[in-house]
Amino acid sequence: MLDESLLDAPEDLAEADRRGLLRGAAEAGARVRTAARHAAEAGVADLKPDGRPRAVLIAGPGAAATHAADLLGTLAGAGSPVTRLAPSGVASASGALRWELPGWAGSVDLLLIATPDGTEPSLSLLADQAYRRGCTIVAVAPAGTPLAEAVDGAHGLFIPMATAPYDQDEPLAGSAPGVLWALLTPLLALLDRVGLLTAPPDALEAVADRLDHIAERCGPAIVTYSNPAKALAAELADALPVIWTEGVSAGPAGRRFAAGLAELAGTPAVVAELPEALAAHSALLAGPLAASADPDDFFRDRVEEQPALHARVVLLRDRPLGGLTAAPAARDLALSHDTPISELEPDPGGELESLAELIAVTDFTAVYLALASGA
Repeated sequence: MLDESLLDAPEDLAEADRRGLLRGAAEAGARVRTAARHAAEAGVADLKPDGRPRAVLIAGPGAAATHAADLLGTLAGAGSPVTRLAPSGVASASGALRWELPGWAGSVDLLLIATPDGTEPSLSLLADQAYRRGCTIVAVAPAGTPLAEAVDGAHGLFIPMATAPYDQDEPLAGSAPGVLWALLTPLLALLDRVGLLTAPPDALEAVADRLDHIAERCGPAIVTYSNPAKALAAELADALPVIWTEGVSAGPAGRRFAAGLAELAGTPAVVAELPEALAAHSALLAGPLAASADPDDFFRDRVEEQPALHARVVLLRDRPLGGLTAAPAARDLALSHDTPISELEPDPGGELESLAELIAVTDFTAVYLALASGA
């Protein structure tokens, strides 16, 4: 059950925020600036690449590496395939995870290692394996970790992760807002230098400014009725979020939102891209999860009985209204099944800024849901 009164009690929210999630969301812009500075100090701007790599491989634990690979692959397009190396193992502990290079990886490929931990033995072994294969190696991780030493020994480029003091208070969630930007920003700067995507320093500064703006709009001191993240969190109380995305950048933002809802708030969600989502989720909206599926729900005891779970569509878009869009069909489908719909669309700006805004608002939403539901 969501305690909506907590949403408008900033002091209580701060007390409930034992994992530093709100601080991480609020400081996302500062993380981008610090991470960009670390990348510059590590020499990314001075690199002289011989050309684009044949493939980009990304290794790292948890949601942070997954989201980074998804975002970089989306932004890079068809320039070079971006593939995440999924780990194997018997548990999610750092010592139990194992990464292996694919058999075809070699001297024309780029290996990126992104981790908020840096103590994973298998990542150090992966760096050594990549060195023996001739791969170029770049890693982002906390400074002073075993991985930093391994990358240095493999003649790779190590970029210290932008960390905050409270990162050490609790184990970092992979979907935590600060973690994503601390790992992603140096990789954006690197792939811009390689020529796989466009993320020059002024674009990263614009991203940081947009994240600061969203932190002001969505901060804990802003009341629910004028706070888009709190409003969306309240709308998703006791609902199954059905996340539909439209536009290239909105896809990874929606997938991250679904993952963050599960990891941070314990809320299940489904996600799909328009227009395919209309066919993929039509039966879901017409089934027992539809808002009109349980007519007896009106007469239930609001005190003693748990509310029935009903779907709510969340439409994330990064495409202008005047372009080719499936949004009207999406609204018609949802409303034809009495399913409420929430919509998020970023303010005008570049692709990275739009992506940052969608991620920031949905990150704040997942954090508010987590705190107000006691997750």
